[in-house]
Amino acid sequence: MPITEASVADLLSQIQDPFMECDFVSAHNLKEVSVNSGSVKVTLELVYPSAGVAEEFTQLIKDKVLSLEAVEQCDVVLTHHISSNQGQNQLAAMSGVKNVIAVASGKGGVGKSTTTVNLALAMAAEGAKVGILDADIYGPSQGMMLGVDEGVRPQPYDEKHFSPIQAHGLQTMSMSYLVEDNTAMVWRGPMAAGALQQLLTQTRWHDLDYLFIDMPPGTGDIQLTLSQKVPVAGAVIVTTPQDIALLDAKKGIEMFRKVDIPVLGVVENMSTHICSNCGHTEAIFGDGGGKEIAGLYDTELLGELPLALSIRQQVDSGTPSVAAEPDGEYASIYRAVSRKLAIKLAERNAASDGVMPSIVIEDD
Repeated sequence: MPITEASVADLLSQIQDPFMECDFVSAHNLKEVSVNSGSVKVTLELVYPSAGVAEEFTQLIKDKVLSLEAVEQCDVVLTHHISSNQGQNQLAAMSGVKNVIAVASGKGGVGKSTTTVNLALAMAAEGAKVGILDADIYGPSQGMMLGVDEGVRPQPYDEKHFSPIQAHGLQTMSMSYLVEDNTAMVWRGPMAAGALQQLLTQTRWHDLDYLFIDMPPGTGDIQLTLSQKVPVAGAVIVTTPQDIALLDAKKGIEMFRKVDIPVLGVVENMSTHICSNCGHTEAIFGDGGGKEIAGLYDTELLGELPLALSIRQQVDSGTPSVAAEPDGEYASIYRAVSRKLAIKLAERNAASDGVMPSIVIEDD
């Protein structure tokens, strides 16, 4: 029986995308199928950054198509396309940014900034164009975490904007680039909120798929300015299993709900302590808190990170875990979380657009 474009498409409908929990055809990933004698070409376009799964998916599809009689060769082209999110309250889109993700916590000291920088690096490692805005005006830390030398300053882009600082492949902006490290920002809330607005509007972001905003702890002026001025696609809540941290995390979730920003999920940091000598694992801050709060607010526990010495050492040295050990255990957790975020945003964008891409099937 001769091979046809329709038979190839039918075969691909039997292959599941394990992250989307549906097949490639139902997920509208299949863009084109062409057949020329015994040669087949399949073009797929995923809705999330795909560098980490491209080789696996390509081989899976090749093996499946080559199992058909009369198919002698199969070429697979796997790409991705990141859609834009409109954000809350019909706010105007940020120039040069498709999706804004706020990373927040109810209290300080839970590893929010460490989580932010590693998630951003993980998303970039998957093939996305990513930026970080350090919105903690009083205690900016992203510059140090990314290894940006003290004294490095943003360069003017034009008369009204300046270019972000490049670090580990990320576009970054922070108050730490504008002041000395030991300068205390003794400002009232409105001044800090105004500084954040300047950082947001005067930075010339360049074609970003995702902009991660490292939020200060709490629910004050900075958070209100963000919700009123920036179209945020969604928020990630970082917490520890400790009861007091969970109490404050609940306040953070409630805040985002009040300003119509969806909470994409919860990341439980310092989930367990791993002894560097013997490897013994112990839940010193409690157990199951992140899962409990995710269930309470009908969201998802995106991932659990241990209290590991290397995570702290690497971020303090300016080379976070995803950059220092890209194939390591902790990097794989951050990449899994970033992939979940990308898929959640893609699903929300598709639901709001209500428009499905078309599939082209043609002979060469």
